[in-house]
Amino acid sequence: FLAFPELRFVAMTDCRAERLKAGKEFVDAHYRNQDCRTYPDFRELLAREDIDATFIAIGNRWHGLASIYAARARKDIYCEKPISLTLREGRILAETCRRYGTVYQAGTQRRSTESYAFARDMVRQGNIGKLKTVEMQVWTGAAIPHEKPTEVPKGWDYNIWLGQTPYHPFVAGRVNNWQYFWDTAEGMLTDMGVHYTDQMQWVLGTDATGPVEFDAKGELPDPKKFMSNTPTTAEAWCTYKDGVKGVIYQRAGFTDRYIRYIGEDGWIQVDDETDAVKAEPASILSLKKSGGLSWANASAHIRNLIECIRSRRQPTCNPEVAHRAISICQAMNLSLRLGRKLKWDPAKEQFDLEAAKRMMWREPRAPWRA
Repeated sequence: FLAFPELRFVAMTDCRAERLKAGKEFVDAHYRNQDCRTYPDFRELLAREDIDATFIAIGNRWHGLASIYAARARKDIYCEKPISLTLREGRILAETCRRYGTVYQAGTQRRSTESYAFARDMVRQGNIGKLKTVEMQVWTGAAIPHEKPTEVPKGWDYNIWLGQTPYHPFVAGRVNNWQYFWDTAEGMLTDMGVHYTDQMQWVLGTDATGPVEFDAKGELPDPKKFMSNTPTTAEAWCTYKDGVKGVIYQRAGFTDRYIRYIGEDGWIQVDDETDAVKAEPASILSLKKSGGLSWANASAHIRNLIECIRSRRQPTCNPEVAHRAISICQAMNLSLRLGRKLKWDPAKEQFDLEAAKRMMWREPRAPWRA
């Protein structure tokens, strides 16, 4: 963001004093002044009428709710993924942005990179034949050992840090590994999986809808030894109305992540770590131009946001698009937790099972309300 001269960071907010200080120093060093204002409470920042847009890069438990607050404050938004903690929260976010005319871009920036666009084009042009399966792989989840609670570190507003999630005494291992707890996130199946379900939706042209069936299985940490409670390994499936299937494997290492489109006549794959494209038949690769931005360079994604702020059009990964992508991962997680295959109506956004319907929403802890 700092590389764009038409943008200027004027304020920073964080509920941890040391991070707030570091953020201010980073911004001030870039502009060579001391002008960046700081706010321990994000609501004070949102109250400033001179701020046009916000960049939200905090824990998953806060992405949806902070974006809803920002939209109501009439700020445009770039928010990191996953954009919501629950299915219902994602729908509330999309409707709130629509109501206030918010320009919102989700941080699923792979839509704005060359290798992923090439894979999309090859599938859509029929170079691998009729698409049958989308295979995705994320890395193995962590198991966090039990620890005893300690005092909240000086300079932390722990109430804001927890946000809408249930209260737990401060435990360093829990706080520093929030990705692996149901209350604050949903593990790698969601945290990384949404990058690939977003790609799957993009390639299939299903941004306004989604799969109709979900099934999943996985291994959870032993509660006697570990306090984390999201899967360490998993396999999750979804099926679209036309029969195309998506499968996410949570296995292997961090650098082994990929997405592969498998058709009747071949396949094409993007390795996420290296941005390399592989294909069968290999002749497909001769159609790819050299160079281009990888996912690690989000400049095209940010440029799309800036252009849309000016034109008031919707960005590439607007709230509806982003909500539909994360909904797939959230539904997979519910299937895994319930140990049941779930049928889903993407138009009504409703499950066939009452237990799953109840798990679409978690009552926020006061005073944090959507």
